[in-house]
Amino acid sequence: MHGIRAGREKLAVHKLTRDVPPEISVHSVAFEPGLPLPISCTVDGVGAPPPISFEGIPEAAKSVVVICEDPDAPSSEPFVHWLVYGIPSSAAAVDAQTQHDYVMGKNDRSEVGYTPAAPPPGHGLHNYHFQVFALNVPLQLAAGVERDALLDAMMGHVLSWGEIVGTYERE
Repeated sequence: MHGIRAGREKLAVHKLTRDVPPEISVHSVAFEPGLPLPISCTVDGVGAPPPISFEGIPEAAKSVVVICEDPDAPSSEPFVHWLVYGIPSSAAAVDAQTQHDYVMGKNDRSEVGYTPAAPPPGHGLHNYHFQVFALNVPLQLAAGVERDALLDAMMGHVLSWGEIVGTYERE
């Protein structure tokens, strides 16, 4: 199981953004890009999503979507940790409190909301891609949609995107 991984090429960003530049700047006060997520964002802590802020949303945008995926999961597709949509283009952040102001989809535990980082012990370092997408349409999706339905609704509507990647590993 140590060498089995879904692969970065299967991330939402690669399915949705051909020829779309990454012009959104994504940050978190909880972690630096490429460095470990705080314990509070993992199964070994309280399991809260990290605060994610973004800037550079195009003026033409009608909505924003945040997707967190782990392409290092030992499965055929990246593990979905968080799907947040229905975010107005005027928003600048999503966190544990504000996520409830928007619409959330199902993570790969079949639960609506954030599921914390929980790589299998001994599987090595996992990368958590917090991807932000600006869309030229407001999404009219109910709560609880799964990744494929969300990506289908977003297809052809991405104006720009950006991401921040945090890591986590369990021995």
